[in-house]
Amino acid sequence: MTARKARRVVVTGMSAVSPPGNDLASTWASVKAGASGVRSVQSFDATDWPVQIAGEVRDFRVDPFLDESQRSLGEILPRNVQMGVAATAMAAEDAGLQPESIPPERLGISVGAYTTCINLRQAAGWRTLMVDHAPPRYPDDEKRIDLRLPQVSIVEALGDRWRAGGPNYVVSTACAAGTQALGSAVRAIEDGRADVMISGGFDNMVEEVVLLSFSLLGVMSQRNDEPERASRPFDRQRDGFVISEGAAILILEELKHAQQRGARIYAELTGYGASMTTEHITDAATDGGAPAAAISLALQDAGMEPEQIQYVNAHGTSTRGNDKSETMAIRKAFGEHADRLAVSSTKSMTGHLIHAAGALEAVFCVMAIHDNVAPPTINYEHPDPGCDLDYVPNEAREMPIDAALSNSFAFGGNNGAVVFRRLQE
Repeated sequence: MTARKARRVVVTGMSAVSPPGNDLASTWASVKAGASGVRSVQSFDATDWPVQIAGEVRDFRVDPFLDESQRSLGEILPRNVQMGVAATAMAAEDAGLQPESIPPERLGISVGAYTTCINLRQAAGWRTLMVDHAPPRYPDDEKRIDLRLPQVSIVEALGDRWRAGGPNYVVSTACAAGTQALGSAVRAIEDGRADVMISGGFDNMVEEVVLLSFSLLGVMSQRNDEPERASRPFDRQRDGFVISEGAAILILEELKHAQQRGARIYAELTGYGASMTTEHITDAATDGGAPAAAISLALQDAGMEPEQIQYVNAHGTSTRGNDKSETMAIRKAFGEHADRLAVSSTKSMTGHLIHAAGALEAVFCVMAIHDNVAPPTINYEHPDPGCDLDYVPNEAREMPIDAALSNSFAFGGNNGAVVFRRLQE
């Protein structure tokens, strides 16, 4: 048990834009009910493709979240940043933040996001506007196709409104990005460089390039005739993950700062750990060693023993290797206590939001503590001898939850874990 940190970090606001719902309340209600947001792809024609299903955000519009001065900016922002802007606005409102009350240098941003454009339609438009013109230019009388890096777009979209002049990070470590962005935000507050951090992730990987590329890797479910049943983490008949899109933002604050302004506190973010797997560029660590190290480092950073955790939100992608590797990692990190944990994968309902996945799953951990409910792993029908934990099968479970941990293990070998607990004075 380590000494209590001098600057403690709490969650005062949250949001979600996801396939199960376009705000936190609807997303959490759907997840608790075990309702899947996975459907046949509608944003482009995937007919006759090997994979025709995804977790798409339906009926989303960014306009309600922009003030008058931002309307023109909203038209040119990439879809992922649009969802990030909406999620930030909802999280800030949930936290009751007033931008003028925070010195700009004490407010920062740390988000997980993909740092290039892979949208073929945007790319074609970019060529028309930027290359085929002579000389290349940004024409004042035409809408601009914005392929700039998301860190530029998100800062531009939020900078004037929130005056975020503190630490700014964009983490692009694929499936671990949302979690590692939270880790960077926590460190900024603990080190005294910020009092408030806007942190989380956003992504829109439901694109032609992604669907085809991951199909060729053989890691995506092809259960096209049963979209809602396609993502089935830890089930013996799992055949791959389901790509998804969305955003989730958490408002992180230094405890005394939050208390002084009378903020509601959902939970405390007590620990963060990260590690690197060098075994294979896409496959999970076969022995679970490096992911287990991230979990153990997060517990150590939190000053908590494994036995103090009741719930784990698993990375649980529904791929053969990842689910088995994560099971081994949890057993390595938690020892005998692993058999007493409630472990679930909410990706069974949301699909895999890639850069936003860890942020959304962190939100679910906080809500699990807030409501004393462990969300389920749906589509769990055929136990796998290699995955032998309590996966909260098919129905949410009411249970006391004072502390929860969220795992994120990425392609490329990046691993991250964060620990939340009910605030203790």
